[in-house]
Amino acid sequence: MRAKQMVVRRWRRLSGDRGMSTAEYAVGTIAAAAFATLLFKIVQSPEVRTMLAGIIKKALQMAG
Repeated sequence: MRAKQMVVRRWRRLSGDRGMSTAEYAVGTIAAAAFATLLFKIVQSPEVRTMLAGIIKKALQMAG
């Protein structure tokens, strides 16, 4: 049992900080939500909708 504890302690010491803390998760989640909102707004704009509709029409015409 003692050897196992030593191995675990050594691994923890050598591995360093390998994950995100709760605060980092919160900031990452907020950033992802903000990016998703921005992307949604862009895709909903009339210019982008027209462009996407044109791409879809071309693809459907090419397909058959």
